[in-house]
Amino acid sequence: MTWDPFHAWISSAPLLTIGALLFGAMCLAALIGVLLNQWHAAQSARSTAADESERAEGQEGYIVSAVLGLLALLMGFTFSLAVDRFETRRHLVLEEANAIGTTYLRAQLLPEPHRARMTDILVRYTDNRILLARAGPAKMAPFLATNDALVTDMWAATSSAFEVIKTLDFSSTYVDSVNAVIDLDASRKTARASRVPPEVFVVLFIYLFVTAGVLGYVLKGSRGRLSAGFLLALLTLSLLLIIDVDRPLAGGVIEGQAPMEALRASFSQPTSAYDKWR
Repeated sequence: MTWDPFHAWISSAPLLTIGALLFGAMCLAALIGVLLNQWHAAQSARSTAADESERAEGQEGYIVSAVLGLLALLMGFTFSLAVDRFETRRHLVLEEANAIGTTYLRAQLLPEPHRARMTDILVRYTDNRILLARAGPAKMAPFLATNDALVTDMWAATSSAFEVIKTLDFSSTYVDSVNAVIDLDASRKTARASRVPPEVFVVLFIYLFVTAGVLGYVLKGSRGRLSAGFLLALLTLSLLLIIDVDRPLAGGVIEGQAPMEALRASFSQPTSAYDKWR
């Protein structure tokens, strides 16, 4: 069984839509729990003594505590998975900015025309990476095509320059820095495609519905049901936060591009600034 349609829906549907459907489904599950409680109470009134009824209510409290504890554990586990992936994406932005900056500086040691060619490619590559990171899923295709073309040009320019510098010790470190930029391109693509497995969300959704049903069954009276509704709303908000963090392309919580933007700003000075003591 594949969960691809569910994964695609949870990745692209508006958070308000997901929240409304989730909260509505939990309210329905809680209502079913209330109806089951009323039916069970009617059955118990005919066949169960009062002390047995009180003992059952005490057991229900333990069940609610266990259910909520397991739900907290499951939600914490899912949140940890989403945050780990977010931190990986954020760290890769800094790593890529450092790698591009290192390659840019080493490119200034190349003879012309390789120096100017590589400098131009790296500047355009950085500009495109920033635009690509900000683009939504529907607008990514042209930026990805430009990115892949620039990666090819980068290696072509490196191959051309290598014929001139291959006898120098500097050649290996320069090629290594270009390789690092290309490797980080693949790493960032992979990190953005890495998501919390949809099976985890399926289990979490089912557990939320079961928890809502248990709360509806156990909590009685208008005050108890109001408390249950408030708790369900908090659970919905918590799950929406997890989903948002797990959306690297369309979420509100995405990795910042400050290191890349700072790097691009450093490119504003002319390359002649590196020639003052030559």
